[in-house]
Amino acid sequence: MKRDFIIASLIWLGALTLGRAEENAAARIWKFDFSSSQSLPGTLPVTPTNVYSRTAGWGFDLGIAVTNLPGGGVVSDRPFYFSIALPEGNYRITATFGDLAGATTNSIKAEARRLMLGNINTTHGGIIGRSFAVNTRTANYPGGKVHLKPRELATETLTWDDKLTLEFNGARPVLRALEIAPATNCTTIFIAGDSTVCDQPLEPWNSWGQMLPRFFDEHVAVANYAESGESVRTSLAAHRFDKVFSLIQPGDYLFVQFGHNDMKDKATNALAKYRSNLKRIVAATRAKGATPVLVTSMERKTGVTAPTLAGYPGVVRDVAREEGVVLIDLNADSLKFYRALGPSLDLAFQDGTHHNNYGSYELARCVVEGLKAAKLGLVKFLAADVLPFDPAQPDDAKTIHLPESPLRDVAKPDGN
Repeated sequence: MKRDFIIASLIWLGALTLGRAEENAAARIWKFDFSSSQSLPGTLPVTPTNVYSRTAGWGFDLGIAVTNLPGGGVVSDRPFYFSIALPEGNYRITATFGDLAGATTNSIKAEARRLMLGNINTTHGGIIGRSFAVNTRTANYPGGKVHLKPRELATETLTWDDKLTLEFNGARPVLRALEIAPATNCTTIFIAGDSTVCDQPLEPWNSWGQMLPRFFDEHVAVANYAESGESVRTSLAAHRFDKVFSLIQPGDYLFVQFGHNDMKDKATNALAKYRSNLKRIVAATRAKGATPVLVTSMERKTGVTAPTLAGYPGVVRDVAREEGVVLIDLNADSLKFYRALGPSLDLAFQDGTHHNNYGSYELARCVVEGLKAAKLGLVKFLAADVLPFDPAQPDDAKTIHLPESPLRDVAKPDGN
């Protein structure tokens, strides 16, 4: 009786009449049941033998095995992946966690290690569900295609493909159910930038853009179009902005953070061109009915003693003031953060420019505080557990639990 009650509690609202995900295209809602070999009405039963292939269209991915628990759900001794073939767009995901025989600790990352949910804990026998929104994309847009770098085409990037990939991580993740549905009413935050903000696909590298989704609820999807080594000029030439402007809608946002690679341009008019390109992007964003947000680049590690970004943060501040654009001064906040760490500054960095999980998490918190200070409408969609943050009093690195992903490469990303 108790098990029947618990299983019944996992049935989502809204009955489906079709049992197979690929047959459910009309409703376009996918409901996966990992809790038993017998599917509940309107759901797809998933067993450890369901391995992803293009033919199957969904299943466990990247060769990491899972096992069934006697009380229902799947578990692994390593972080594991589940993928489903989907068109590009925003999707609302509801994940159900829990083990009838023990406690669980769960985190979810999507695509290239975007942190969606962190430290969702259940007690012995507890069952809990959490929802979030995730963006998937391809390189194509009407009339063109983004010029991707070889790194972006690698299998482990999990980004520019035709599927959604979810990573289930944590001290003991136990997945019982997944619901995946189009999120047509989502607000989208588009991001353009370089290696300090992009979705870094491999440990130990990380950037604030891939931490940002964790701070929003299921009404906001983050579409991160930043890439390592990029400047404003090269991103325009690679049609990254053309792709963004083909998708951005009224009510969406475009966050723009460049400078680390732009400052290496030796042209005599480089700074002036940088300024004009920023203004061009601001105007194009507004023409789409969306809101531009300019973000100054965080300092490099040595920036605590002397600025390393030449006049580029100053130009961003000037453009924001001249165009009446919301400014998030991450350059200033990063210095407060770094100086607060003092002799422990290495805790935030992987090299002289790029950050690790802790450093990027704290920088994402700086960005969230910037949104709150600007009183943007996005603030109403912040996750319920988002607390005030002062970069001069950062979190203790020992208390921030950010489980590492299995995919790893110590090779340095483009840009410095």
